[in-house]
Amino acid sequence: MSVIYAVLAWVCTFVGIAAFAYRLPEALRRRTDVALWALCTYFLCSGISFLVDLDLLRLHISAFFGLPNITSLITQVAVVVLTAAQQVVLVYWSAPPAEARGMAVRRVAFFTAALTVLVAASFVVGPVSKTETATSTILLSIQDGHYALYMSFYLLICAVGQFETVRLSLRFTRLANRQWLAVGMRTVTLGASMILVYCITRSIQIAGTRLDFDGAALDPIQWTCGSVGALLQVTGWTIPAWGIRITRARGWLHSYRACLRLRPLWRALHRAAPDIALDPPRSWPRELLPTRDPHYRLYRRVIEIRDGQLMLRSSLSLDDFVRVARSLDLPEDPTSPLGEALQVRAALNRRPDEDSGCDEDDGTAAADPSCELPARPPHEDFRQEVEWLTAVAAAFTALERTRRTPHPADADADADAGAVGEAAR
Repeated sequence: MSVIYAVLAWVCTFVGIAAFAYRLPEALRRRTDVALWALCTYFLCSGISFLVDLDLLRLHISAFFGLPNITSLITQVAVVVLTAAQQVVLVYWSAPPAEARGMAVRRVAFFTAALTVLVAASFVVGPVSKTETATSTILLSIQDGHYALYMSFYLLICAVGQFETVRLSLRFTRLANRQWLAVGMRTVTLGASMILVYCITRSIQIAGTRLDFDGAALDPIQWTCGSVGALLQVTGWTIPAWGIRITRARGWLHSYRACLRLRPLWRALHRAAPDIALDPPRSWPRELLPTRDPHYRLYRRVIEIRDGQLMLRSSLSLDDFVRVARSLDLPEDPTSPLGEALQVRAALNRRPDEDSGCDEDDGTAAADPSCELPARPPHEDFRQEVEWLTAVAAAFTALERTRRTPHPADADADADAGAVGEAAR
């Protein structure tokens, strides 16, 4: 179990210091942001609280200061400071700006007073046992009544701070309007809850020394809850910063994949109407290479597909579409994804000299309902537009893949419909 504790301690040390290093440059740019500086203080103290008590360093640190077990006091001071810093962050995030400063000052004053008493008491009732590991030092020292009282006061400070953290985190989670911020606050709440379990477990161990109860069996529970809880809290406070990067990466990947899925439909439309594209098609290997801005590329591809569809629709009548759909035994709905794919296929298969019956000079044909090919309304949401055209491209690709032979240039409309029927099947 000591190996697991050592691993957790190293992980918590690294995560705390790494989080501090990550947010410090931003804090230096925003020097008046009290909440951000409090958050950096929390990260630094979290890393220090585990760093100084690492078995590899604690004896050397004690020798440097000339005070046995001084690392226990450093750890406890760091924990109280990070608890206060955490309160400041939550107050500034969850309370109205006009009230946040006063609430933060009161909390800092409370924890400063508690820390002053704690430090003064520590020089009177310091750990009476001196061992090579931090966990065994505390476990043996609480056998002394004075140090047990000292530890009880320390645990009370921690418990009050973590209880407030749970309360304020839950409150702020309800106010958070961003996904990753809410996720981070839930993680902080879970971490604070586990640290409360640490406080309770350690208190039971202290009570056991007075009631002749051996609390050593609870030691793995208390340090596991303390370490994992601290790790969850640090992680929760960093989630809003790096979670948005995951969202951006997912958006980048979605745009990249959507471009590839729309490519067959776009290329077919480009062959029929090259003027729709700003840039010519690239080869398939080059198409697979990621671009710097796939979102813009996807935006252009959607616009060019819609332009190509509008141009081809001018050469196709509703009667032509119905004839093709019936020959394939498919729904006669030109506004469905399959309907749009059939429109593109039928328009591409038309002979250049074939009359659609909708371009008469006298204007009577334009009023004929059979010449009006209805179009579905465009989606106001771009994501919905991409999903729709992706479904159209999938249907078009299925038709193309199942075509047995290229359609002859001089075939009549019935032969066109038969070829599309083979594709749909």
